[in-house]
Amino acid sequence: MGTTVSFKKIVALTAMVPLVASLFVGCSSSSTSNTAAPSGTQATTGEQPASASLQPKKGGTITIGLKDEPDQLDIQKTGMAVANQIAGNLGGGLVTQDPETLEFKPYLAESWTVSEDGKTWTFVIRSGVKFQDGTPLTAKSFAETYQRALDPQTAAKVAGSNLSEVASVEAPDDKTLVLTLKQPFAPLLQYLSDPGWLQPLSLEAIKKAGDKYGRQPVGVGPWKFESWENGQSITFVRNEDFTWADPIAKNQGPVYPDKLVYKFINENQTMLAALESGSIDIASKIDAKDVKKYKDNPQYEVKEMLRNGLGLFIMMNTRKPVFQQLEVRQALNMAINKEAIMKAVIQGEGVVAYGPLPPSLFGYDEGVKDYGYAYKADEAKALLEKAGYQKNAQGIYEKDGKPLTMEILAQTGTWAQAAQVIQAMLKDVGVDVKIVTLEWGALVDTATKGNFDMTLMGYTLNDPDVLYLFLHSSQIANGLNFSAVKDDKLDSLLVKGRTTVDSAARKEVYKEIQKYVVEQAWWVPLYTEKQFNVVRKPVEGVRMHPLRGLMYQDSWVNQ
Repeated sequence: MGTTVSFKKIVALTAMVPLVASLFVGCSSSSTSNTAAPSGTQATTGEQPASASLQPKKGGTITIGLKDEPDQLDIQKTGMAVANQIAGNLGGGLVTQDPETLEFKPYLAESWTVSEDGKTWTFVIRSGVKFQDGTPLTAKSFAETYQRALDPQTAAKVAGSNLSEVASVEAPDDKTLVLTLKQPFAPLLQYLSDPGWLQPLSLEAIKKAGDKYGRQPVGVGPWKFESWENGQSITFVRNEDFTWADPIAKNQGPVYPDKLVYKFINENQTMLAALESGSIDIASKIDAKDVKKYKDNPQYEVKEMLRNGLGLFIMMNTRKPVFQQLEVRQALNMAINKEAIMKAVIQGEGVVAYGPLPPSLFGYDEGVKDYGYAYKADEAKALLEKAGYQKNAQGIYEKDGKPLTMEILAQTGTWAQAAQVIQAMLKDVGVDVKIVTLEWGALVDTATKGNFDMTLMGYTLNDPDVLYLFLHSSQIANGLNFSAVKDDKLDSLLVKGRTTVDSAARKEVYKEIQKYVVEQAWWVPLYTEKQFNVVRKPVEGVRMHPLRGLMYQDSWVNQ
């Protein structure tokens, strides 16, 4: 699903989630105080200590089933969470984040310092690292990568937004990278730790490949791109020269398997059949209703975590006059029974969402359960009537002879199931909804162009700054603000949220943001789901990072 960025980054990006995306992912003493650990993060890995007989072995292939296929792997030109998930195997971050303590540690930067005013960050780049095409990694590589992301011509939805507070990037020599910020930027280390979105790129490789780069990417990571079969799979091979693994990994050399293959299997039951037949080794994000039988079977290992983002919410397009009325937006929030949707679609395996942030992210306000909209159908009808609507003979609200009819965009799978439940609930209060089911890429394209009434969406990201990407007015034209929200107060709060360095003060800013977004009702938050990944023996050593998800550096096939 999209975003993640999980939408397009995030979405799903998840998606960008979907995003977000998706959306939506190491150090001097002065650099760790800016970011607090996300509260409420839950991860269950099910890992068992390796016995003497279970020692890593070289060879074999690990095949992972994914429900979504990325649009491309030029990571700066996509916002899909699945693209970030896959491309992370090709890259690495300037810093990394310990999965136990969530402390930031050096990685491709061996150290860094921060000026007293918080605006100048100086990184010392690690020596001996090479791109998979043999080009040495230098400070200039990072400078060129970040400058490309910031170039409006690149239209880097996620990477550009993550660097939006960077005023300039300089590489005075091969070892030194200097980022000068417009103002202090709290999420900076979080973004720089992502091995996907802000990984260094070889401009030589990009120049050489031209328009084909998105289908033949080059990175500095443990896996090298081999092939892409449209609609079927993406295959990586071991980078034999890789000796600079992320310090959080046990294996500091080349990965053990010969290949890592992502197979795209959109339908859940087909995914499970592939797992049980052995044609895939890992089933990613399987439906909650299917988890129990694997938890009870010693031949499988279930790894679960609460998604780092909203799993599902409705975005309303405020370009449309109907959604410019606050009462209408509030009415739709109160017309939907979120608990019922969560039970129907994900068997209750998650948490109801009352605001724009989930409990798995830093800054989540527990009080949102009290001020968020609850299911009150009668009050929803009263709000519609206050907005000037009256029911016609067919039981549908109308105004000036125009019935309250609207479309909602959805993907196939659980989103389509949710859309059907939403459609019935809104029909019960007098709103006629038509479902438009699209493939993820088409949905995002439609939403980006503003050609929709409502759309289902999800996002994945590791910092509450994700709300800047989705709700700041600067993100309307080329970003993820599909709702076209343009609100001066919100813009000011979102900027304050990303520039407030003190963790306690920053948390208070996001508390205010959540209250305001709920009050204005631009979105209908629905739920954040638990994410289940099932690993089939004989694959061993798959680890779970509470913010990044599955990691394969220590994995092997016990042949």
